[in-house]
Amino acid sequence: MPLKKNPLKLNPLQLKTLTLLQEMARYPELATPVQDTGDLFMSQIPHPHGDHFHIGDKVVSAQDATGLHNPSVWAALDRKGLVKGSYPYALTLTKAGQTYETGLAEVILHQSGH
Repeated sequence: MPLKKNPLKLNPLQLKTLTLLQEMARYPELATPVQDTGDLFMSQIPHPHGDHFHIGDKVVSAQDATGLHNPSVWAALDRKGLVKGSYPYALTLTKAGQTYETGLAEVILHQSGH
């Protein structure tokens, strides 16, 4: 039986935010492995400059990143077991958060031109 799409019923803002966290998790300067858990501690959250910001070689519209600075989004992702910690200081992307299929990476992450 195929996996159900969005089984935790994340709303669009939560899905976008999780997609961005998953991309940040690919970069050691943004995410540090937590010993013995497979979770990733997110050491910094990028801030937009102008109408966009960068995650590695990707560009993200600031419009798609409003959830990164929204405590309600963090609380919902925490409740669903995808992140741990408290906004904005101690955020850990759980194993479940790392592997949750959002289906948005190709939509909101764009290759950088600079």
